[in-house]
Amino acid sequence: MKNFSKHWVSSRSPRKQRKYRANAPLNIKRRLIAAHLSKELRQQYHIRSFPVRKGDTVVIMRGRFKGSEGKIEKVYTKQLRVTIDSAKITSKKGTKIPIKIRPSALMIKELNMSDKLREKAIERYGKAR
Repeated sequence: MKNFSKHWVSSRSPRKQRKYRANAPLNIKRRLIAAHLSKELRQQYHIRSFPVRKGDTVVIMRGRFKGSEGKIEKVYTKQLRVTIDSAKITSKKGTKIPIKIRPSALMIKELNMSDKLREKAIERYGKAR
């Protein structure tokens, strides 16, 4: 059984921060998979960051694929990672393998607004801040 405290505020210790993120339940991990919005989206929605979703167009800001733009293919909530269609490496066999990237290394350029619940969530976030 994993131990998780709802009353945990914060700690400077990286060890405790990693433990918090690793043992967090999925409803809290969902909120941890957030990326910064582009300047245009920030001005439009008055939000700095928002949880990523399949279909969002993002730009990779750090790492091997820095500067490449693509759509999110899959979100791994348990691992706190996402895969992007433009970030793939070729194996020795020649197959394309997607790389799992942390959402903190991404910037959202375009939001997938096909879901009405997401529109309401963006409104809630904007009014709260």
